[in-house]
Amino acid sequence: MGKNTLIRKAIKSAREEHPEWQELLPHIRNNVGLVFTHEELPQLQPKLLESRVPANAKIGIVAPQDVMLPAQVTTLEPTKTNFFAALDIATKITRGCVEILNDVKLCTEGKKVGSSEAALLQMLNMRPFTYGLKLTMCYDDGFVFPAKLLSTSPNDVFKAFAAGVGNIAALSLAVGFPTLPAFPHVIGKGFRNVVSVALATDYSFKQADAFKNRSAAPAAAAAPVVKVEEKKPEPAKPAPPPKKETSSESEEFADIFG
Repeated sequence: MGKNTLIRKAIKSAREEHPEWQELLPHIRNNVGLVFTHEELPQLQPKLLESRVPANAKIGIVAPQDVMLPAQVTTLEPTKTNFFAALDIATKITRGCVEILNDVKLCTEGKKVGSSEAALLQMLNMRPFTYGLKLTMCYDDGFVFPAKLLSTSPNDVFKAFAAGVGNIAALSLAVGFPTLPAFPHVIGKGFRNVVSVALATDYSFKQADAFKNRSAAPAAAAAPVVKVEEKKPEPAKPAPPPKKETSSESEEFADIFG
């Protein structure tokens, strides 16, 4: 751990005997150390990370992660509301204690921790960060690669390989240069062209017979028709008998028409 100048000097002095070590020089900076092992690198990673311990948010340090302050009833006295007001945090007094009304992002990853944030986290007895070793880069057989690649699964490797094959096939088809990844696409396009010729002419071959039979009898390939039972019309209801006129109505007509 440490002594970056001496480590660089040792690597540079072995330039002729071990030129592959020169790949390490750009990464030997800041507070960095080297870990040597004969074991597989993925097995070493959890051993290095299990030594991390909680740490306070100190003024001026760069936040390694976001810090969320959940809504809660704190144990702080009402006189501490000025810390929340400086950070625009909505509060109220509940049973003689300060209550935080909403969830608030107190620290943002990659930005420095301010004095108000650090003081508030210390008063709330919150230790949001961790202190310990952090695996950044790995060296194996002359190659330096990020440590996050140690958690790569075979499925991730297959996806990356498939994406590369797809890019090569697309480029090959665009420029008209034959390559092995583009071969299935070329064969498929040629087969579609031959089937189109067979459908338009009397020429046929074994693979095109199914398409020609389907085009000759489209009804057979259609979806089965669902028989819908027709409902019989309901018999018409007889009209109601005419309403007989009452005596009072007859008298009124007699008075009108004389």
